[in-house]
Amino acid sequence: MRGGARVDEMIAWQLVIRGRVQGVGYRDAMIGRASALGVAGWVRNRSDGAVEALVQGDTAAVESLVAWCHRGPPAAQVTAISNSVVETDPALDAFLCRRTE
Repeated sequence: MRGGARVDEMIAWQLVIRGRVQGVGYRDAMIGRASALGVAGWVRNRSDGAVEALVQGDTAAVESLVAWCHRGPPAAQVTAISNSVVETDPALDAFLCRRTE
């Protein structure tokens, strides 16, 4: 950061969201929120009951989406989120739902 100006960089995080997050509309709500924020990536249910997502965009938008993920939609009860930094993927240009893994 030079001269007090903040340059917003592109970041990507992989998230694993635990709690009551399946069967409550979490993925659809996350797609809507991510799209509104201009975040690209994907979300999917995992066979262990968690929801997994890759979120990519400018720092402020990704941080805003992750803050939303801690709450989720009204019926969700998020108990934990783990995240790790991953490489950005220039091919990601939308936010999609993937198949359960």
